[in-house]
Amino acid sequence: MKKGTPRAAKTARYTRGLKIRRRVLGGAHVDRATAAQTGFDADFQTFITETAWGSVWARPGLDLRTRHLITIALLAGLGREHELQLHLRNIARTGTSAADVREALLHVAVYAGIPAANAAVALAKQTFHAATTPTQKTQSP
Repeated sequence: MKKGTPRAAKTARYTRGLKIRRRVLGGAHVDRATAAQTGFDADFQTFITETAWGSVWARPGLDLRTRHLITIALLAGLGREHELQLHLRNIARTGTSAADVREALLHVAVYAGIPAANAAVALAKQTFHAATTPTQKTQSP
């Protein structure tokens, strides 16, 4: 095992989580996150991959599109713009549309507050516009 690779990388839950994380966020993002991992955050990265991606996202009760919409709504409501933008850039990977996001953000306005939804709508507009600009590099799988 290479230095900085979490010991848990060989668990089935980690492997399943890594596969789902790559599917939802793209291989390029996951590769960058893995390459940037240090001894300080290796355990945290393992925790995220096993718990969020390998357990919750892997459950059979909801499809990835629905989980993605829930995640986007929660991140918007909490004002977590960095993570929100990451998920907004990758909506097509789960079959989520801009129209789906628009509807979810209306719910955010009602249940989490207009200021949170307003910031998320502005970020979504910016993200979706950048994704359709011809000079923008396409997101790699």
